[in-house]
Amino acid sequence: MQTSSFPRIAVVGCGYWGTNHARTLADLGALAAVADRHDERAGALAKRHGVRAVPVDAVFGDNGIDGLVLALPPQYHADMAVAALEAGKHVLVEKPIALSVADARRVVDAAAQRPELVAMTGHVLRFHPAFEALEKLVAEGELGTVRYIHSHRVGLGKFHAENDALWDIAPHDLSLILALTGENPVNVRGMGSAMLNRLSDFAHLHLQFPGGVRSHVFTSRLNPYRERRLTVIGSQAMAVFDDVAPWNEKLAVYHHKLWEDENGWQSEMVDPDYVALPDGMPLTRECEHFIACIRDGATPRTPVADGLAVIEILSEGTVRHD
Repeated sequence: MQTSSFPRIAVVGCGYWGTNHARTLADLGALAAVADRHDERAGALAKRHGVRAVPVDAVFGDNGIDGLVLALPPQYHADMAVAALEAGKHVLVEKPIALSVADARRVVDAAAQRPELVAMTGHVLRFHPAFEALEKLVAEGELGTVRYIHSHRVGLGKFHAENDALWDIAPHDLSLILALTGENPVNVRGMGSAMLNRLSDFAHLHLQFPGGVRSHVFTSRLNPYRERRLTVIGSQAMAVFDDVAPWNEKLAVYHHKLWEDENGWQSEMVDPDYVALPDGMPLTRECEHFIACIRDGATPRTPVADGLAVIEILSEGTVRHD
C-alpha cells in the first residue's frame, strides 16, 4: 500500500455524517473515493466531489486507497474496521465503534496486529477548540483538583431502530470525561426510561473513578429544548463547555468563592471569564489529525482503544426494556 505525503482516503457510508466527512476530506485534498451500498447515493456524492464511486466490498483491495473513514450504521462498524485493518488500510471508524464489548475488542485486537496502521475512533468533540482549551486548563491546574464532571446532552430526536439515547448520544461526553480524568471508571451505574418503545429515550450514567472524581451523564432524545453542556467542578474554579453557546462564550470559567465560617459554608458568585478560542471546525481538525497520523506514522489522540473504553461503560450502564 502506498502512503504518499498526502494519503488517499475513501469514505464508506454516504449518509448524513459520511457526507460531512467526504466534504471535509475533499476540502483538505485527501478524498479519493466514496462507497455505499446504495449505488445512486454513492454516485451522486462522488460526482459532487469529482472522485470515484467504489463498491463497498472493493475498497479493501483498491491500491488507490490508503485509508478508510467508516461512517456506517454502528452494527457494521466492527466487521468493516477489522476487514480494513486486515487489508492494510488505515481506518477512522465513527462512534460507536461496535455495539458490543466483544466486537469492540475485535477491532482493538486487529489494530494491535497491525501497529504500523492508524486505527482511530471518530470522537469528534475531542478536537473541538473549546474542549482542547478545557483539557489544557485541567492539565495546568487552573481549576485545582477536579472533583466532579457532569454533562447534559438533550434534544428532540433522532429515533434510531437499533440505538437508544445512551448509545447514540453518550459516547460524545464519555470520550471527553475519559480524556479529562485519564482513567477508566471503577463503578458504573445506569438508569433509563423508555417512553416510545423498548429503547431508552432518557438515560443517566453515574461514574466513579479511582482517583476520586465522580461524574454524571444525562442524555435524552425526547426533550423540548436542546442542550450540549459539559461542566467540570474543581477545588479552585469551575468550567463549562457549552456547545450551544456563541463561539466566544463556548468555554466559561467561574472563579466562584466558597468558604466555611462560624455560620457554615458560604459562597459568592462571580461573572464568568470566557476563554478565547482559535477558529476551527472539530470535524476538520479531526480529519487533519487522521491525515497527519497516516503521513507521519503518529499515534492518534483517539485510538480505537478509547472507543472500546466507551463501549465498556455503555454496556455496563445500559438498562434493558425487553
